Amino acid sequence: MRTTGCRSAPRRGWPPRCSRTSPPAVLPLTSGSRKRSTAMPDAHRRSSLRRWWAAVAESLDSRLWPVPVAVVVVAVALGIAIPRIDILLDSRLPNEVDSAVFNGGADTARSVLSSIAGSLITATSLTFSLTVVALQLASSQASPRVLRLFARDRQVHWTLAAFLGTFAYSIAVLRAVRSATESDPEFVPRIAVTVSFLLTLVSVVMLVFFLAHLAAQLRVETMLKDIHADTDRTIDLVDARDSGATAFSGAVETPRRRRAVAAGTSGFVTGRDLALLTDVAVDRGIVVAEAKAVGDNVVAGMPLAFWWTDGRNETGAEADAEATADALRRAFTIEYERNAVEDVGYGVQQIVDIALRALSPGVNDPVTAVHALGHLTAVTARRIDMARPPAAVSGPDGSLRVLTLPRTPKQDVDAALTPLRHYGAGDPLLVPRFLQSCLELSTLCSEPSVHAALLAQLAALERQLRASTADPAQVTELLTLSAQTRRQMQEATSAVDGGHDGSC
Repeated sequence: MRTTGCRSAPRRGWPPRCSRTSPPAVLPLTSGSRKRSTAMPDAHRRSSLRRWWAAVAESLDSRLWPVPVAVVVVAVALGIAIPRIDILLDSRLPNEVDSAVFNGGADTARSVLSSIAGSLITATSLTFSLTVVALQLASSQASPRVLRLFARDRQVHWTLAAFLGTFAYSIAVLRAVRSATESDPEFVPRIAVTVSFLLTLVSVVMLVFFLAHLAAQLRVETMLKDIHADTDRTIDLVDARDSGATAFSGAVETPRRRRAVAAGTSGFVTGRDLALLTDVAVDRGIVVAEAKAVGDNVVAGMPLAFWWTDGRNETGAEADAEATADALRRAFTIEYERNAVEDVGYGVQQIVDIALRALSPGVNDPVTAVHALGHLTAVTARRIDMARPPAAVSGPDGSLRVLTLPRTPKQDVDAALTPLRHYGAGDPLLVPRFLQSCLELSTLCSEPSVHAALLAQLAALERQLRASTADPAQVTELLTLSAQTRRQMQEATSAVDGGHDGSC
């Protein structure tokens, strides 16, 4: 059941009635590393393993070296194994195959393999140089945060792997070529040399495709499409993960005494396992309140979450507070940079960055900003509609276990529209698209909080237009268009209220 978003009505009985007669007393941060040997339930293990594997896959996928290194290892193994196969099969090859494989002598084989190895190293240097140039252009023209897209590009990974693998294979085969001596006959691994020749042809074809792919990747439309697709995948993952939490419907009271779970390192919260938090809270008889959400920056030693006992077990968790903090800390993933594994806002931020860079005086490309705003509108509509964890999560027995920090639809709207409105309020190309985005979001997501956030954006835009020093006629035209958009939004909302239940 969706607790927030375009498809759901506001939940009754929320926000909870909190007791805040006096400020809560926060006990010292618990940051020790002492652990308690407890058996983690299978659900914990599976959840932790999935999150660990997703983090490892993202980490490896965003680096250039794993695929090339793996291919080089395989290539060296083949370069050692195939010459041995040559010894077994060379004299048994059919005539048709024998005429197709390499038929030169030892000196010719060395020359061919040396030429292949040298040319592939040159091609590898060219590929790496072009990749670095692409990274520089993407960083300066779009956003430094889109560099992760290029680092994750499978075409780059496999092109480098093909070149380096062919080079390593040729070097490995080269050592097996033997000239005739008084004691040993000449040995030319003909099948192995032929395979090296075929790998070279494959590498040349991959170089051609790489150049075409790189030209496409440098287009800002391709960057926007890839970021949009990544964000959609993140929304699907988080949507499925957060849809199973059970909402707590009672009153929430915050105690005066609570303990803080300190972050062990500085960085960004890139993941949070709500199921693990809930299970730890149930196991230890505590209530957990999140202090940081996914995408937030945290400083080492500052609170990630707070916890207190639920009144049924006053001494259990308190007696081993450090072990409790360690168990809760494992539910949070902190890295030095944001990524798209669980952070929907990271994709939104990348698109916003591209739009703002396009609006800067050094670039002055409002058309790109208009295109980016179109992608932002689509992503924001999905983000508003995605499942959100309940603000208060109950355990299997119905008691309160976790207080989360769910994002509101207003925060989603503001994250996408406020930066572009602030920096592009006077642009005659961007403002009409901005107004169209407001109308589209109002039509797609008719929840009252979304409508109120969009009206606030229109009001802020109109204030900026009235205070601007642009051409008065242009300002008047844009203000008229804004008023027209406001009327259309109100008409669309009235039609939705009278026609159906207000879903996205």
